Amino acid sequence: MNWLVRTWLFAGAVLAVTLASARAAETTSRPNIVLIVADDHGTDALGCYGNPVIKTPHLDALAADGTRFTHAFCTTASCSPSRSVILTGQHNHRNGMYGLQHDMHHFQSFDGLKSLPVRLAEAGYRTARIGKFHVAPEAVYAFQTVLSGGAANDPASLGRSPVEMANQTRSVMTVRDARPFFLYFAVDDPHRGNIVLPNGRPSFETHPAPNPFGNRAAGYPGITAVTYRPEDVIVPAFLPDTPEARAELAQYYQAVSRLDQGVGRLVQLLKETGQYERTLIVYISDNGVAFPGAKTTLYDPGTRLPCIVRAPARQRPGSVQAAMVTWADLTPTLLEVAGAPVPADAFDGRSFRGGLDGAPLAGWDEVYGSHTSHEITMYYPMRSVRTRRHKLIHNLASGLQFPFALDLIQSPTWISVQQSGATIYGRRPIAQFLRRPEYELYDLETDPAEVTNLADAPEQQTVKRALVEKLKAFQAATKDPWIHKWTYE
Repeated sequence: MNWLVRTWLFAGAVLAVTLASARAAETTSRPNIVLIVADDHGTDALGCYGNPVIKTPHLDALAADGTRFTHAFCTTASCSPSRSVILTGQHNHRNGMYGLQHDMHHFQSFDGLKSLPVRLAEAGYRTARIGKFHVAPEAVYAFQTVLSGGAANDPASLGRSPVEMANQTRSVMTVRDARPFFLYFAVDDPHRGNIVLPNGRPSFETHPAPNPFGNRAAGYPGITAVTYRPEDVIVPAFLPDTPEARAELAQYYQAVSRLDQGVGRLVQLLKETGQYERTLIVYISDNGVAFPGAKTTLYDPGTRLPCIVRAPARQRPGSVQAAMVTWADLTPTLLEVAGAPVPADAFDGRSFRGGLDGAPLAGWDEVYGSHTSHEITMYYPMRSVRTRRHKLIHNLASGLQFPFALDLIQSPTWISVQQSGATIYGRRPIAQFLRRPEYELYDLETDPAEVTNLADAPEQQTVKRALVEKLKAFQAATKDPWIHKWTYE
């Protein structure tokens, strides 16, 4: 073999080793991603968001070590549709998940969709999920490892036992594999809890006793129950200050404190396995608390949610991020963090990676909402645009009475108000809540409770027209099938 051939072979070997080393370095330098999704948790029940009563030390610590977003929103306050937006970066009206996935509702996303776990797997990530799933089809939302296939509203679900859930994820953190991992950790708390009736059918109705929100006398492994007195809870403005509401809020708080302990155990495992400093952790909820006036609405109690991000190599621990972001922005953000392709035409959201460590983000001053259904019988499409000052809601089926989700209409809080003959629920007239005009326009500075509708006020018509045009542009950009109502009605 002459010297030239030997030189070529040696150079080729060096190049191969260099490329392999570069690929290995690229794999190990990319962060793990842990996405924690709570079920029906609003900003009303977190210490780091200003509630002085509730005990959430682990989530508060995560915020102190990371960034707390103050203007983060789901795009639809309904479980399956919201989760589909989280995992696709597309609004529910575009991805096909118009309502709940389970039972007779049977909504599911389009078969040709490519979700976040699939995209991350293609980019070299190991993907795993545990807890509540509640989206379909599974081939679209495919994870390589399923540690627990959570069922919707299942009283026996592992999703109610967050420390057990966390313990099962150790295998994802300790496997000998150079690839980074994506862990989707979806708890059932603090969703309202089912009880099983004598005929074997589940029900949310516990009146006159408060719904237990998954709390049980036997407790859960690894959980120290944190209980609250009804007289101590803080009643949000959208709820009536009644004994029934206070009793239910106390149960809700207890469920939140349980999920907080699960988050604490998950973080502890990341530290024990040496993964914490190389892991991006995101904590969000699918929608707001399960009371009428929040869940299934586009009012702020249903859509303005916690978002806590703890990034590796953070420079500004304890930061507060005021950019207005939505769950449609999550998939492109996480893909950019992962160094994966972010096709411009594939998402309705955009990446806010530059603000994960609290750096100011310019041009993030409006968000859009799109709700279609919840249960199969709850057709009530709404579209919204929210700026820092105003919110416009377009009720596309305003001739219909606003429909109630089963867990809301069966809540002792609502039942007690109905039985009392009251005409006001929280600060909103019940008649106004049930029968809504085509447009609702609110000045959020003077009316944060969203009670006084300014849509017909003469002095607000310029604002209204500008927001209507924004909604039309949003519907066109996101391929909203309901855009045709502008022309045929």
